[in-house]
Amino acid sequence: MIRQGVSLVLSAALTRATAGALRAKAPGGRERWERKNYAGRNVQLYAGPASALAVAVGAGRVSPAAGVAVAAAGICGAYDDIAGADDARRGFRAHLRALRDGEVTSGAVKLFGISAAGLVAGAFLKERPLDRLLAGVVIAGAAHFVNLVDVRPGRAAASVLVLGAPGLLRAGAGAGIAAAAMGAAAAVLPDDLGERAMIGDTGAHALGAALGAAVVAGNGRAGLVAHAAAVVAAAVYGDKVSERVRVLGGT
Repeated sequence: MIRQGVSLVLSAALTRATAGALRAKAPGGRERWERKNYAGRNVQLYAGPASALAVAVGAGRVSPAAGVAVAAAGICGAYDDIAGADDARRGFRAHLRALRDGEVTSGAVKLFGISAAGLVAGAFLKERPLDRLLAGVVIAGAAHFVNLVDVRPGRAAASVLVLGAPGLLRAGAGAGIAAAAMGAAAAVLPDDLGERAMIGDTGAHALGAALGAAVVAGNGRAGLVAHAAAVVAAAVYGDKVSERVRVLGGT
C-alpha cells in the first residue's frame, strides 16, 4: 500500500503542477482553453491535458505498455476536443454513419485510435491471443465509459475514484496503475465540482484507459470477460441514449 500511496500522491502533484503551468502560459491564447459547460458557464480546460499527462507518466512507470495506451487515449481525446468542438454528433453509430458517407469525423478518429492503442497494449500485457483481444476491449471500453459519464461536473473524476479503489487492494502492476489514475482524478475533482474546470475528452479518455489497464494487469481470463461484457453493455446503452437525444433534438 505504501507504493500505491506514493504513486497516488505523485500523480496528483504532477496533475496540479502541470495545470498550473498551462494556466500561467496558456499556449495558443486563453480563449483556446475555455469552453461553455452544460449550464453555460465558462470553464477552463487545463485539467484535461494535465491529468492525461500525469496518469500516462504514472501508468508508464509501472507498465510502459499501459503508459503508451493512456497517452494515446489522451491524444485522441485532445484531437476530438479541438477538431470536434462544434460537432453535435454523439455516439458510435453517428460517427460510423458519417464514415460510411466518406466523412472522417474526430469521433471516428478517436474510436479507432483508442481501440488500436488498447489492442497494442493488450498484446504486451497478456500472452494468449484471446486474452490480448479482451484486454484491448477492456482498455478501450473503459476509456469510452469514463467519457460517457462525463456529462456533469465531477462525475468522471468521481467514477475513477470509486472504480479504481478496489484495484489498490490487489498486488502487482494493476494497483500501481489504479493509484496513478486515482491521484490524477483526485487532483482535478475540486475544480471540476466547482465548475471552474473540466477534463474534457482528453482527461476522461486517459483516465478511463488507465482504469482499463489496471483491470487488465490485475485480472485473469474470467475477470477480463466480465469487465469486457460490462464495458460493451455500457457502450451499447450509451449509444442508444445518444441516438435518442439526437432524434429528440437535444444536445
